[in-house]
Amino acid sequence: MKSQTIKKIAKYGLGAMLILAGTGHLTFARKKFRAQVPDWVPLKKDDTVVYSGIAEIALGTAVIAAPKKYESLTGKIAAAFFTAVFPGNYAQYKNRKNSFGLDTDGKRLARLFMQPLLIFWALKSTKR
Repeated sequence: MKSQTIKKIAKYGLGAMLILAGTGHLTFARKKFRAQVPDWVPLKKDDTVVYSGIAEIALGTAVIAAPKKYESLTGKIAAAFFTAVFPGNYAQYKNRKNSFGLDTDGKRLARLFMQPLLIFWALKSTKR
């Protein structure tokens, strides 16, 4: 398979994953996402989940639909988003909150190492 085809599949997969996660924030996984909102966030946990869900849907749509000219920019924005939500993953680990099957310290710790992979995925799949 050509590298451009792989890159396109990765980009569309990233966009779809963001849209699905954002939809989960607003519907079927809303309560589970609250476990990842750090206590220091100055908004209500549910509001934070809703706002981040809307952002994820918009970001996923942008990753998929952005013209080639802006493809790299959307990837950088997605990488920044993944960086920005990392404190939520850390808070879930630190506060030992079970959610999304992350019900042991080891699983929650392993999840922390997924974030750099998401950042890499966002940058690599949208790089010009």
